[in-house]
Formats: sequence, structure tokens, C-alpha cells
Amino acid sequence: MDRIVVHRSGPLAGEVDVPGAKNSVLKLMVASLYAEGTHELTNVPAISDVDTMGSLLGALGVDVSHDLHRADVLLLTNRGDVKSIAPSELVETIRASINLLGPLLACKGHVRLDMPGGDDFGTRPIDMHIAGLTAMGAEFDLSHGNIEARADNLHGAHITLDFPSVGATENILTAAVHANGETIIENAAREPEVADLCDLLVEMGAQISGIGSSTLTIVGVERGSLKPVQHAVVPDRIQAATYLAATAVAGGDVIVRGARAHDMQVLLSRMNDMGLDITAVPGGVRIVSEGRMRAVDIQTLPYPGLATDYKPLLVTMLAVAEGSGIVTENLYPGRFRYVEELSKLGADIRTDGHHAIVRGVERLRGAAVVAPDIRAGAALVVAGLAAEGRTVISGIEHIDRGYDNLVGRLVALGAVVERVDMAVS
Repeated sequence: MDRIVVHRSGPLAGEVDVPGAKNSVLKLMVASLYAEGTHELTNVPAISDVDTMGSLLGALGVDVSHDLHRADVLLLTNRGDVKSIAPSELVETIRASINLLGPLLACKGHVRLDMPGGDDFGTRPIDMHIAGLTAMGAEFDLSHGNIEARADNLHGAHITLDFPSVGATENILTAAVHANGETIIENAAREPEVADLCDLLVEMGAQISGIGSSTLTIVGVERGSLKPVQHAVVPDRIQAATYLAATAVAGGDVIVRGARAHDMQVLLSRMNDMGLDITAVPGGVRIVSEGRMRAVDIQTLPYPGLATDYKPLLVTMLAVAEGSGIVTENLYPGRFRYVEELSKLGADIRTDGHHAIVRGVERLRGAAVVAPDIRAGAALVVAGLAAEGRTVISGIEHIDRGYDNLVGRLVALGAVVERVDMAVS
């Protein structure tokens, strides 16, 4: 019954820390399957998806717990008896469960899991995952919504992806760690989170070159040769963007600590184009927002282009900017399902296929809205900062999957927002 209640706020001021990235930590947790012993991850966000992945790994034979003295430290102990069949009730709740494919094939030669769950914003096929792993010697049986794969002896291959898919890159990469010979992935995803996974695997003893580029080369090493390590999770650029967007719509002067400008160049450039003063500072990014923003056109593209996860935040910013902007979604055509909720707040948005035309209005108005997914839910909270009256957001379990204390961090900047249990309020 929890809701987030937001009142018009601003200007915001102060500093906010960004925790580790959801889109990285879950994959780093899965890497514990490679090596017996205790792995230590730091800068781990307090999000429900980490808990879900911890339960999933626990069912596979890895004990997951938080350090008693540091909440952002996660300990993962591989007891050496890893299982290869994942429980369906957990797989169905988290998209990152698909990342079990590569490591379990590499370590066990067998994996069985249901089709993964997660946010619902359009079809996300795994054809490229299967094609790449098949080229390495894996055999698949897809039936009744299940994925079963076997590979007695994975071997290296030269694989060119049709599209720089993050998931396909990660599964081929992680399978190649123990494959015989050399694997080359062309048109590989270049996201900072992919690089973070590569860095962790190299620290463990894997042989990977080309990290951060569109061509990854992996030379397989023997099973049992990797070792557990301590590794800090890369900061979450989507959470960082959320606090930048909040300041943009509410006004103010905020430093987002942990934000890495290099990882967000296109986003920061477009926000500057909207009239915001954004600069890199030691250890973070500073935003100064004075007056009304101006509208721009935006389109999502694979990294280093504008991430699709930024788009709900940018649409919200455009909703109160001066002028009209055209938003083009090139990655997930179904990812405009939150537009109806923004419209309840008075936003003027019209969608046409994978395009949206956003005509800015001076003020939004408070209303009851529902968060359809993680990033759209956060965008509705941001929109509430620019809405007269009270905005009540339900479905916040989605927000909890990807945001570490969003309400508390906004309150610390001066926002008027609270989390309430509507059953007792």
C-alpha cells in the first residue's frame, strides 16, 4: 500500500551521492559463480533487485549477505556446489536472470531457466544470445517458455552482433571466459556497465582485451582458475540523471557526487542545450537550473548515444520546457506507456509509433498516477516536483527495484516528498 507523495518543490540545493549501478551490480553478483570462496562487492545499492538476485544465487549455491558494518558491502560465498537449474519463481521476477546463461554454461556446461521477467516495455528477444552461444558450441532446447542449454566443450568463435545488445554481449563474453581458444565479439555493447563486468572478470583472472570498445577479445582460461576479488560497483548513471532532472524541473544548484561526466556526455550535452548549466566538478557533476528550460529534439541510441533509460526523465523535462520537442525511441518501441500517466498531470504529449511530440506547459497539476516501470516511476516523482498540489504515485515497488532511497535523497536536497502507507495514513 506504500505510495510516494510529492508536492511542488524548489529550488533544490546541496549535494547528493549516487550509489552503484543496478545495471552492473546484478551481473557482477552472477560472476561469483566462477570461483569458490568469498567475493566482495562495494558501493552496492540498497535496491530490491539486489535482494532478488541474492535469493536466486542462494538457490544456485552461493550464499549472499551484507557486511555487518557497511550496508553498501555485499559478500558472496561460493561453496563449490553450484547448481545449474534456476528456480522459476525468482527468474520470472528479474530480467537480469538471463545473465545466468553465459556463466553457467562456462562453469557447468548446462543451464535451465524460464524466460526472465522484469520491466514490461516491449519485446526483448534473446535471439542474439542464442546465436552467439550456439556459434561457440552450445545446444539449445526452447520449449514451454523454458530455456535449456548444454555445452560439453565451448570453443572460441568470431561473432558479429547485428545490434550492440548489452545482454547478448554479456552472455557471450561470460561464456567465452572458459571457452577453448579465442572469442572475438564485433559490434559489442560499450556501456560502462559492460566495461565494469569486464574489469571484474579481468581482476578475477580472465583474459579480456578491448574493454570499452566495440570489439572485445576473450582468450579462454581453465575452469577453476579464477579467484574471488574485491570490486567497487560503477556509479549508477541513471540514478545520477534522475537527480539532475529533478533539479532541472524544480530549479536550484546541486552537485551529484559519484556521477561520471564521461559516462553521460550525450545526456549532459542535451541538457546544456536545454539551457541548463551543467559542469563536471571533482568527484561529480554540478547542475544549476534558473528559469524555464527550452525544448530540444532527442533520440535514443546505443551507448555512447542517449540511453533509453534516460528518456522518461527527458520527456518529463520537456513537459515543462518552453516550446515543443520530438522524442524518438529507437531501442524499445513500446516504451511510451508512461505518457498516459504524465498526461494525468497535465503534460501535453502525443505519441505516434516510436515518436512522441511533447509540447511544454508552464505548470503541471497534481494527480494520482501509477508507476509502470522503474525509470518511468522515478520520472513521475520528478514530474511531481513541478506540479501544483499533490501528486500521489502508486506502483512504487517498481521504483524500489532500481532506486536506493530516492525519497530520502530528494528530501535532503529540499524537495517536499514523502513515502506513506496509505492503509494507515
